[in-house]
Amino acid sequence: MELKRGQMAQTSKGLPENFTGDVDFVLLHAAAEPARVSCANVTFQPGARTHWHTHPLGQTLIVTAGVGWTQCDGEPIAEVRAGDVIWCPPGHKHWHGASAGQSMTHIAVQEGLNGVFVEWLEPVSDADYAKGPPV
Repeated sequence: MELKRGQMAQTSKGLPENFTGDVDFVLLHAAAEPARVSCANVTFQPGARTHWHTHPLGQTLIVTAGVGWTQCDGEPIAEVRAGDVIWCPPGHKHWHGASAGQSMTHIAVQEGLNGVFVEWLEPVSDADYAKGPPV
């Protein structure tokens, strides 16, 4: 067994090539092969969000605090709140982040395929983001 104490976790900022706005990222676990699961605690400040992306084996998001938005390609933006769980199927283009008026934290769990966990795509435009639910 490997025990990782929470106080030892390192926080890093979301990279601007993958995120818009202020995002804090804590890698909770990255399994060594042959296992292929990784998970992170991600906090988005109001207005912050991922770029569009896909996951080769899907992604589970567990919202732990705040109010956020998520969208799958071709669907309307959905509001998510603490306690909600979102499943993004393999290869499904989507984004997620905070609402315009509140921060949001989630735990992201994803599996890698041949070492690839995510394919980053284009940013979510401000105009598209502004189509979210009223604040």
